[in-house]
Amino acid sequence: MKFTDLNLPEQVLQGIAYTGFTECTPIQEKALPPALAGKDVAGQAQTGTGKTAAFLISLFTRLLKQEKVGTEHHPRALILAPTRELVVQIEKDAQQLGKHTGFTIQAIYGGVDYMKQKNALKEGVDIVIGTPGRLIDYLKQKVYSLKNIEALVIDEADRMFDMGFIADLRFILRRLPPFDERQNLMFSATLNQRVMELAYEFMNVPEKVAVTPEQMTAERVEQVIYHVSRKEKFPLLLGLLRKEGMERTMIFVNTKREAEFLFDRLNVNDFPARVISGDVEQRKRLRILEDFKSGKLPIMIATDVASRGLHIDGVSHVINYDLPQDAEDYVHRIGRTARAGAEGKAISLADEDGALYLEDIHEYIKERIPVEWAEDELFVHDYIRSKPRPKPAAKPHGRAPAPRHGKPAGKHTEKPAEKSAEKPAGEGEAGEKKRRRRPQKKKPAGEGQPQ
Repeated sequence: MKFTDLNLPEQVLQGIAYTGFTECTPIQEKALPPALAGKDVAGQAQTGTGKTAAFLISLFTRLLKQEKVGTEHHPRALILAPTRELVVQIEKDAQQLGKHTGFTIQAIYGGVDYMKQKNALKEGVDIVIGTPGRLIDYLKQKVYSLKNIEALVIDEADRMFDMGFIADLRFILRRLPPFDERQNLMFSATLNQRVMELAYEFMNVPEKVAVTPEQMTAERVEQVIYHVSRKEKFPLLLGLLRKEGMERTMIFVNTKREAEFLFDRLNVNDFPARVISGDVEQRKRLRILEDFKSGKLPIMIATDVASRGLHIDGVSHVINYDLPQDAEDYVHRIGRTARAGAEGKAISLADEDGALYLEDIHEYIKERIPVEWAEDELFVHDYIRSKPRPKPAAKPHGRAPAPRHGKPAGKHTEKPAEKSAEKPAGEGEAGEKKRRRRPQKKKPAGEGQPQ
């Protein structure tokens, strides 16, 4: 199906042409007809198949065909996403697809531009794309209102549950107009029972559409796994980086500590890399992403904060340095490559711990990842070992002694008590009195009396 076959407004068709799209992807072909007809839709498709464009095209079409209600410039549409990176990606796609619609689009997320985002909402926007936390913050301050919302989109709803956002999500949904007075769209890589319960609670008889649920991973991703001991993982990683000639590579790890370890060792061995994790400041994260997208940065190390929603063209390889503990995250990670019809390769390193998660991953993706055995020459043992990072200073228990007579705290000004002055428990005046008060044992009658 081509987009020109659908009854789309001219402004939307111009945006589609601007992005270079011509034919619908499978999820778009299934989801767009009911959505354009005004029905609520819950869509499931593997990552990188065009879910974002599907709900944006539906949303723009509805807002263009439906007259605005009221005179106040409150948002007409709300798009909710679980992570800042996903919000930024959706906003970028929305600006491109909605280039000719004339709608004002604003991203709302934490970590940056608090007053700038607040002032933008006060001035009035048509479409708000945001994470629940900051949206609720502004909502409680009455910076904006949700009373005029005509369309709601929830992206990656399953991730909302995983990240503990469900209470915040319900808080927002209960402040929207009644579900039968707005259109509701929900798209995700997985629609489990919890997500569908939410759909039936806040949507108006949603039509469920799914694409290739029997195949969870993208077709053009070449998957391979190496079984390797923990101490040989880094030598093998270096060998793979040298052999494969990876131009743009994402390396996924499970912990911030492992990310820092790889960052230090890769950079000291002439493999420029940067880290994206949940505690990296937002502006820095965006800079790293831009450098990676532009090709300035060849390797990006990431935790699962970057496993969903990021559309980066030309990612040639994804490496699972740590296998994910959640099988769904494996699908999302390797979906960062082979996007938009391109080809890519996903390499996983299974050490003693990672091997424990393999069975769940195989069961979830409904296939077994092909195993390759690394030859000895693939391991690099003459690499430079980075210096270990200094451990943070241990915090002292309790409060430090207060300064006395103007001397700095920590300097002992009191003389140590002499040992002779110390008395064990029970000694001294109190102890003597206690002994004197100790009752005497009474002698039995007749004992000690003369016979």
